[in-house]
Amino acid sequence: MFSYSNWSVLTVNFLVVLYLALGGVTLSAVLYLVGARWRYEVRQVASSLFALFPLAFVLLIVLLVNGESTFPWLKETGEHAHHHMPAWHNYTFLVAREILGMLVVMAIHWVFIQRQAVSERSAEDAARFHVIACAVPYAYVLYGTMVAWDFEMTMLPSWESAIYGMQHFVSNFGMFLSFLVIWIFALNSCKKLVRPVETYVYNYLAQMLFAFTLLWVYTFFAQYLTIWYGNLPPERDRMVGMQDGDYTFIFWGMFVLKLVIPFSTLAFPFTRHNPKATAAVATCIIIGTLFERYVWIAGVNGGVGTYPILAAIVVSGVVAVIGFFLVRMRMQSTQLIKG
Repeated sequence: MFSYSNWSVLTVNFLVVLYLALGGVTLSAVLYLVGARWRYEVRQVASSLFALFPLAFVLLIVLLVNGESTFPWLKETGEHAHHHMPAWHNYTFLVAREILGMLVVMAIHWVFIQRQAVSERSAEDAARFHVIACAVPYAYVLYGTMVAWDFEMTMLPSWESAIYGMQHFVSNFGMFLSFLVIWIFALNSCKKLVRPVETYVYNYLAQMLFAFTLLWVYTFFAQYLTIWYGNLPPERDRMVGMQDGDYTFIFWGMFVLKLVIPFSTLAFPFTRHNPKATAAVATCIIIGTLFERYVWIAGVNGGVGTYPILAAIVVSGVVAVIGFFLVRMRMQSTQLIKG
């Protein structure tokens, strides 16, 4: 029988797929708003990750249907409640806000993609595109904060952090950037793109990776320092449970992969201008983010599952294959790749 920790693998997969889908349009919108000329190199490739939204929606429904297997605090509700549960821990409200939230974000991203395609057709089209581009970052922050609370922070009802939402979506956007680097590198290497992405783009993406590495460690340490200084058991116990015992390796491995390696390599121009080196660092960040997501979710109950490695391989493999075919079909339909 699979434990909650094993079901956490599916939750991690959901979050990874979701933020890859969110990140593509969000990056395109941000690059447009800041006037980055290199956005033309990546915006269509990045936006094609919108194809992952249906997969994310199916995973969301599965997680919501699973109930206690996904949200352990459900065991504390109703007649068997041992303490007062906040209003946020209302299952009907949870299901409604998660489904509605994803549908709204999908609609905003779809409109962005449609208007981006005709944004240079006329002044009116450019104005409409600007309006939806301004809405995308707000949607990302607000929706990302809600997802962070529902699937990670409030898994333990007695634990909360004012900065956790920001830490969550900053970390996942760094993961998306890492994926984009590897994806572009693979497509260019296999010569699959109709119009290959120019090599100089790796430097810009590497600079963003470096910036998000620093922002991630800042948000994590700001939260950790507050918990350590306050020394309150309801806050401290969750951190201690993650960094000690069953989760020690992946907790400290997360820092090596998401901070030590990126910081000590991306600070130098050689790495940023070397596609292979940048892709290698990006791989470390992705693995570190997977460690981070799992330790925050599965670490709630303080014990590993029955078959955690097997579950991670099987579930992640199936999800990756489905996601690959969805994105490939999208890129073929938009004539971004050959064949």
